[in-house]
Amino acid sequence: MNYFSITRGDIDGFFGLMVDNLIQLLILTGLCIGLCGFPLDFVTSVVLPGAAISLLIGNLFYSWQAYQLGKKNNRTDVTALPYGINTVSMFAFIFFVMLPVYQATGDYKAAWKAGLLVSFSSGLIEFFGSFVAEKIRKSTPRAALLSALAGIAVTFISMDFLLRTFEHPLVAFVPLGVILLQYFGKVKFPFGIPGGLISILFGIVLAYISGLLGEPIFQEGAFARGKETIGFYFPHLAVTELWEVLSFANIKTYFAIILPMGVFNVIGSLQNIESAEASGDSFDTKSSLLVNGIGTLAGTFFGSPFPTTIYIGHPGWKGLGAKHGYSVLNGIFITFVSVFGLMGILQAIIPIEAGMAIVLWIGIIIASQAFQASPKNHSPAVVIGLLPAFAGWAALIIQNVFFFLDGRLQAILLELETPKSFHFNLSDLSPHVPFLPYALGGVLSLSQGFLLTSMIWAAMVVYLLEKEFLKSSLWALIGAGLSFFGFIHAYELAGNAILNQFAFFASWQFPVAYLALALLFSLAYLISRNSPEKKSG
Repeated sequence: MNYFSITRGDIDGFFGLMVDNLIQLLILTGLCIGLCGFPLDFVTSVVLPGAAISLLIGNLFYSWQAYQLGKKNNRTDVTALPYGINTVSMFAFIFFVMLPVYQATGDYKAAWKAGLLVSFSSGLIEFFGSFVAEKIRKSTPRAALLSALAGIAVTFISMDFLLRTFEHPLVAFVPLGVILLQYFGKVKFPFGIPGGLISILFGIVLAYISGLLGEPIFQEGAFARGKETIGFYFPHLAVTELWEVLSFANIKTYFAIILPMGVFNVIGSLQNIESAEASGDSFDTKSSLLVNGIGTLAGTFFGSPFPTTIYIGHPGWKGLGAKHGYSVLNGIFITFVSVFGLMGILQAIIPIEAGMAIVLWIGIIIASQAFQASPKNHSPAVVIGLLPAFAGWAALIIQNVFFFLDGRLQAILLELETPKSFHFNLSDLSPHVPFLPYALGGVLSLSQGFLLTSMIWAAMVVYLLEKEFLKSSLWALIGAGLSFFGFIHAYELAGNAILNQFAFFASWQFPVAYLALALLFSLAYLISRNSPEKKSG
């Protein structure tokens, strides 16, 4: 087979992967503008061309890799690994890094630079992680890794889009139904048209009709603003801006996000490579992961604060008959859209409500995988690993309520021209506020570094279930160490900002409590070791 051959299966696979990638870029654009204050022209001229660089590098490499594997084994049915923006990291970096920076500074470029820092750090973990990926996988229980991912999937991915779905049911129900029919009902649509494309087309039509019913979703003037961004945008080299924020202090500030997301990207990509091998396509692990990291780093150098990853779903694309050509087509299309500034037009035509069903499905799949891919008896560990993410989500909601109330109060005071200053501040509240249904101090403590907390508690429970009490004790000691340095549970309030508090014994109760747990599990190990049943065994 010639490298430039394009089959019908490649066309089908291209539409599916293209729609997936396009939705990621649409959501990325919407969140950057809506939450972090990015102007549309900045996203168009800097962020998207940078993302296109990373996507082009990865898509072309994985296409070439599949082609070479086919030549080596004299096969014409090898399917390239799917590749794109990492959904989980995108949400984590926006909600836990870029949004807080923008809220604290009011400067979208400060938020962008913080995003570059964490993306660069994550890319380094992906790059160097390719050399130790197997050791990481073997030393951490699968339930501990996947439950932390599932927590983000349920809260910051699925819940956001589920609530949007029920806010606009006339627009969102039918597109969601199409996605559920294809991916859960295994329904094949006429002429092999991908369900993702049909879902978006339904969403566009229904969004337009909703305007006639008095609930317009399309933003007035969005198409005109989108046309203004059409042009040619050569990727912007952002090494200088990255260097400005590249410091140990800044890395330490976001370490609780950088470390787990980097590790998850490595492990997730490794698992997807294994999934491809189970489908009959055995790719070299080291080179696949290396290029995954290189793609993220290249995108960061050119202004994209969002990591890329090897996607889940290789068996699905293979089932469509996709070969290596679908990956080439996807890379070229996304590059064309990004470099020529067409995202503003696409965003005006395709509202998030029209495409969010795909992302909601991704969140559901990620959460389901935590249970399906972990041993059945480890399901309690998966559940306990989900809980810290709910605290993170609750803290974000509480914080934004106070930001909203304070903003309204300041507008009223400005209108009244009052000389006095009044604020609604989260920091004015006691951590044991009686009018809240939940302990505010507990919510905030559990929310800080919740990805690491999720891993620790899920791992402890896994080894308790396996009666390996010494390993549970070891994970409790890891919790003690991380809480001692303030990487988890420690926080301070400044107005309505929830800040990390990295300091020795910043919240001394937690390292002491984790040490007590470690001691308890160690005692359980000694008792079980000396029990009559153990001796007779």
